[in-house]
Order: sequence, then C-alpha cells, then structure tokens
Amino acid sequence: MTDWKDKVENMVYSGRIKVPYLWNVGKTGSRFLIAIRDNKEIWGTRCPGCGRVYVPPVKTCGECFVPTTEWVKVSDTGVLESFTVVHYSYEMQPRKAPLAYGLIKLDGADGAILHLIGDTDFAKLKTGMKVKAVFAEERVGSIADIKHFTPA
Repeated sequence: MTDWKDKVENMVYSGRIKVPYLWNVGKTGSRFLIAIRDNKEIWGTRCPGCGRVYVPPVKTCGECFVPTTEWVKVSDTGVLESFTVVHYSYEMQPRKAPLAYGLIKLDGADGAILHLIGDTDFAKLKTGMKVKAVFAEERVGSIADIKHFTPA
C-alpha cells in the first residue's frame, strides 16, 4: 500500500510575504508588560518545585512542569552573558545598524532575556559586564518599553 504523501508534489514558494498580525501575550505576559509600562519594574515567576525564576515569566516551569504562580520582582540590572553587533540594516530590525543585541541575566532571575544594548561604544562590550535597563519615556505595554540596556 502506498502512502498518500508519495503522490503529492512538493511545492516551494520563494519570495517575501508580509503578513500583519496581532499577538496576545495572555494573562502572564500582560502582567509582565504592564509592570514595565506602569512602574518600570521587571517581574518574573518562580517555580514552587525547583525555585527557578523565569524572566520573561512563564505559566508552567519548563523543568518541573508545575504551575508557576508566585510572582517575584527582579532587578533592572544584570550581567551581559553574550552579545552580537549587527552592522547591516534590515527592515525587520527595531533600529538602524549598527545595533547590538545581548543576552542579559537579570539579578534575581535564573535565565537570560534577549534585548538591545545601547548608549555605549559597542567595541567596549564584554561578556560578564554589568548592565542596567533604560526605560522608554513613553511606554505603551510592549517589550520595547525597555528601550535598551546600557553598561551600569
């Protein structure tokens, strides 16, 4: 017996498709973004099983698979664990090149958050350096309400 997929021709469309969409971050993501927007505070969720603090917050621990119902305020400072500097512009980037992205492990969190690095000479970036969040003047309830992180 032959599989129906054997009779299907694979088709590939090469091109660029722009599809506008809306994305709902749910209760957990909304609480996280509202705290940034309204209070310039960064919150995560703690797993009652292993104690891991997730930033951005999650509803369920990825290690223990139990609900993470405890909210924990973390610092707006942290350590730059890794980074990359982008030297070309692309329409989907939030800013014109050059720009830098960094993985920041916030003080009080167990994982890292990916965000922009700014207000610095990119040649002076080093893994392990302390960084601090710079909040946007006008905040609207998105992760871009943290304008970028800068050396502390």
